[in-house]
Amino acid sequence: MLTILGFAMIATFLVLIMTKKMSPIAALVLIPALFCVAVGQGAQLGDYVIEGVGNLAPTAAMLMFAIVYFGVMIDVGLFDPIVRGILKFCRADPMRIVVGTAVLAAIVSLDGDGSTTFMITVSAMYPLYKRLKMSLVVMTGVAATANGVMNTLPWGGPTARAATALKLDASEIFVPMIPALAMGLLAVFVLAYVLGLRERKRLGMLTLDEALAREPEQETVSTGAGSMRGGSASTGNGSTGGEDRLRKDASASGGGTGTGTDADPAADPADEADDDEFQGLDPNRPTLRPKLYWFNAGLTAALLTAMIMELMPIPVLFLLGAALALTVNFPHMPDQRARIAAHADNVLNVSGMVFAAAVFTGVLTGTGMVEHMADWVVGAVPDAMGPHMAIVTGLLSLPLTYFMSNDGFYFGVLPVLAEAGAAHGVSPLEIARASLAGQALHMSSPLVPAVYVLVGMAKVEFGDHTRFTVKWAVLTSLVVLAAGVLFGIM
Repeated sequence: MLTILGFAMIATFLVLIMTKKMSPIAALVLIPALFCVAVGQGAQLGDYVIEGVGNLAPTAAMLMFAIVYFGVMIDVGLFDPIVRGILKFCRADPMRIVVGTAVLAAIVSLDGDGSTTFMITVSAMYPLYKRLKMSLVVMTGVAATANGVMNTLPWGGPTARAATALKLDASEIFVPMIPALAMGLLAVFVLAYVLGLRERKRLGMLTLDEALAREPEQETVSTGAGSMRGGSASTGNGSTGGEDRLRKDASASGGGTGTGTDADPAADPADEADDDEFQGLDPNRPTLRPKLYWFNAGLTAALLTAMIMELMPIPVLFLLGAALALTVNFPHMPDQRARIAAHADNVLNVSGMVFAAAVFTGVLTGTGMVEHMADWVVGAVPDAMGPHMAIVTGLLSLPLTYFMSNDGFYFGVLPVLAEAGAAHGVSPLEIARASLAGQALHMSSPLVPAVYVLVGMAKVEFGDHTRFTVKWAVLTSLVVLAAGVLFGIM
């Protein structure tokens, strides 16, 4: 009974948010509360919620101070050179922009934290997507899938969990998986290329003159570093203003009339306008601190190094980093309050979503639904599949890491799968490696707090992101699994 109700609760939640009948926060709170009552454990709802909140409180704290820290770094101009480099590569070509999104997300994912990856990626790319009228779910889908593949780094979480659960060395799990993960990352880049071509076909070939020659609409756009209205800066904004009206040549000939004069159709788009004009981040915002650039770069490098080396808990590192960044860059109290206020909206939205997710996970775990669901899934595997338990584990990792937390899967289900595989002569190392295949899909799970940072900053409905991303993430995960089998890794 708990198995059926567990799957029903997850299905109800997904249907309601994908059809936009309820907001994610409301669904994360109300749906599990109703199902908790339905299983006859309504009296324990408070205990389940408090336990769930306690488990996710460090994550919420990390996200709160990480948003403030990276928001300040965006405000002071730390990432402007990265943005200019990406924009120089992308120009105004939708295909290059989508590929640039994948590359940027993959590179930033080296820090091992999805939230920071999404904050940096969206802050850099959001103005481009808005300016060129590109699909924002393409941005969130590509970023999430790229980060999912890179999430398998030993310091990213899943590999360490698998090693801990099966008492293995993390390097023995990860290093042989590198070829398969490389194929998964290549699949993401190919996906970005295909989606970019589709966007190019929809929008046409654009020049920088055409992209720049638009009338700003009176709309406030926030990318996590403040907001701007109608193209005029408010206090310390990190975006380029509202949506703009885009004029493009229907024949895609490259000719633009951005300033009322005809451009040479044969001219190279790179020569038609200064690349530095098309910044994405306002180059004249008052919060820039060019004299402190190397201090901020060093502080960020030290912070990421401390995270990788696990010198302190991540929430503590970001708390200290945010306090230091605010104090050095904005020594006056009014300026500090202004920076905190500029990012308060994102902090509240993300932390609220995390605590709402704590209700969902608390009920799912406390009522025993997760345990019963896992037992049912494992029991449904035919005995004849025993010698192929590595492949079975890889396939099961897709739905299970989507509908469960990584902790629930790696500490609850993976040992059972490894035991079943050992009975048929399958090495625990093969089981552990196969369990990483589903991470590309996992990063778009409603149980992953970082995904709410992504969709919140990109102003994308979670249901829209889910409908668009899941199919591509599943395909990427299957590529990783197939490559692992092909290379004899599992």
